[in-house]
Amino acid sequence: MKRFNIILALAAVAFAIVAFTTKNTEQAQPKGNAVGLEIGNLAPDLKLSDPNGKVIDLYSLRGSVVLVDFWASWCGPCRGENPNVVATYNKYHSAKFKAAKGFKIYSVSLDRDHDPWIGAIKHDGLIWPDHVSDLKGWQSSAAAAYGVSSIPTNFLLNADGVIIAKGLRGEDLANELEKLTTK
Repeated sequence: MKRFNIILALAAVAFAIVAFTTKNTEQAQPKGNAVGLEIGNLAPDLKLSDPNGKVIDLYSLRGSVVLVDFWASWCGPCRGENPNVVATYNKYHSAKFKAAKGFKIYSVSLDRDHDPWIGAIKHDGLIWPDHVSDLKGWQSSAAAAYGVSSIPTNFLLNADGVIIAKGLRGEDLANELEKLTTK
């Protein structure tokens, strides 16, 4: 009987560990959203270094609406789009949102050289803090994870990290953000 009680206790402990682990995994990812690149999918996580070498995890920005913006210093259309992105950031970074605590931009550079990347950030007035790159150009792990084959390209994520829009340029980005703000 004593052996049976020990086995029963061990089984209960194992069950509790499995239940706790499953609960924590479910909290890490919203239910019903598979990781993918389509609207309604949970966006793939990215962990890339900022200009100073500090790794910034895309998932750490959850709670805010996030624009994952792929660009490069050498990309003319990207540089032409940057004034729109800056104006939108300035208007919405501290706006009140219905289901988020703000608006952030996770800028992913497909540059290969550090100095031109930093120069473009300064020259174009990209004042948000979350600039990242692995400095591998088109071989970037982030470009591969997001299926990026041309730039500029972007993905708008809700506070849970779910893709709610893609390829927003010009006033389309501001129009999407406006829909998410409180009136």
